[in-house]
Amino acid sequence: MSTQAPVRRITVPQIRARKGGEPIVSLTSYHAHTAAIVDRYADFILVGDSLGMVMHGMESTVGVPLDLMVMHGRAVVRGTKRALVVVDMPFGTYEESPAMAFRNAAHIMKETQCGAVKLEGGARMGETIRFLTERGIPVMAHIGLTPQSSHVMGGFKTQGRDEETWPLHEEDARVVAEAGAFAVVLEGMVEPLAARITGQVAIPTIGIGASAACDGQILVLEDMLGLNPNRPPKFVKVYGQLGAMIEEAVKAYAEEVRSRAFPGEDQVYR
Repeated sequence: MSTQAPVRRITVPQIRARKGGEPIVSLTSYHAHTAAIVDRYADFILVGDSLGMVMHGMESTVGVPLDLMVMHGRAVVRGTKRALVVVDMPFGTYEESPAMAFRNAAHIMKETQCGAVKLEGGARMGETIRFLTERGIPVMAHIGLTPQSSHVMGGFKTQGRDEETWPLHEEDARVVAEAGAFAVVLEGMVEPLAARITGQVAIPTIGIGASAACDGQILVLEDMLGLNPNRPPKFVKVYGQLGAMIEEAVKAYAEEVRSRAFPGEDQVYR
């Protein structure tokens, strides 16, 4: 009698080993049912704090609480079997000290059973990344445009337009890699700089609005599905128009109800 081999999750070392190899596929997901679909195709799924804006109508990611990340992280882990699940550490949960970061990262991992956490910041977070990784918390770093710092940056601005700033971004990448991050997200970064950093660091780079030369790519699922009520960032390729499809379906349902043509009328209990 044949038995089907159990599906094994992709691990942090497997992602790290993809440096310079087959491109790494990633998307965000915030709920079990979309995660189950993405799981079939993505190498890792990010439960991003972008959920504050995408799902909860916040103006930025700054207001996202830790408990909200845990709740959505649990849902995504429950809905998946194959992809590595990475959960964002929200603003205010890791910046104060490495010890604070460890307490909150450990809480996220224990409560969600995710495989890694992600935090924003370059060289300034080197000590924290090292502290976490030495204590068993896998960390994905995030440099370039860091949304949690958008107030300091003056908005969501492309990074690296001024070539004089390139050494700062290169130093950020070098420090997080040497501190033990297993991968680094490069967001909103001019293509030549992102390609340059990809060639300099020994860990995979994951681009979002950066270079096709990165070792992988990530997009916000709702952006690429056409579910963003606002215009998505200009770098996003929209692969579907689910927003329009949902509106048409809701409109058709509402029209049937108002015309007293009850949906599924021939299937109701008598």
